[in-house]
Amino acid sequence: MTKVAFHTNIPFINRDDFLTPFDKIFDQMVSQHYPDITKSVGVNPMQGSAYPKVNVYEYDDKVGIIAEIPGLDKQQLEVSVEEGVLTISGDKHSAFNDEGAKVLRRELKQSSFKRQFELGELLDGENIKANFKDGILSVDVPKIEPEKPKKHTVKIG
Repeated sequence: MTKVAFHTNIPFINRDDFLTPFDKIFDQMVSQHYPDITKSVGVNPMQGSAYPKVNVYEYDDKVGIIAEIPGLDKQQLEVSVEEGVLTISGDKHSAFNDEGAKVLRRELKQSSFKRQFELGELLDGENIKANFKDGILSVDVPKIEPEKPKKHTVKIG
């Protein structure tokens, strides 16, 4: 149970400012131990900031990204691709108003965000589909069939 009380001598600690460096350290450790993860999955799941939190799934025909973004509607979100980088961005500034209030505890993010994923060469950045419902954004990035090496017979002279 969370106790809500007013104390003037306790410093305010922003949860995101405290945890984001730990998220980055974890991402760096995974990237160091699995340097070929982008080639094998097609998306670099460790690239970008820690918000929104995502799950990345690989299927036979696509890579799926599921992001949890509560408190927004789809007009406040943007999914774009530029030069092989998929970007999920949005703005949560207008989600709630605390003007005139003294903040005793703030855990809900109230900021703009941008999360980027480097698409591998075997992913089709032109035919991405996205859906947003009940605070869950799902993005499907289709795979491209790799070109098979061409074989031809050389006439011996």
